[in-house]
Amino acid sequence: MNQNILEGKWMQLRGAIREKWGELTDDEVDQIAGKRDKLAGVLQERYGYTEVEVEREIDDFLDTWEHDHR
Repeated sequence: MNQNILEGKWMQLRGAIREKWGELTDDEVDQIAGKRDKLAGVLQERYGYTEVEVEREIDDFLDTWEHDHR
């Protein structure tokens, strides 16, 4: 899923992101605001993912979400 889709579907994705990564606070999710790089940074900080791991996690999450919401 590209950045435009992430931003465009942000309001729908917020809840799914909170379910997937439950340690994120409301403030962190608000700060992400549909920006993939911000999501990656917060996940790296909160969960200790490497750059490769975080990109894979985000891609897998978005692919699954998009598939489930077709």
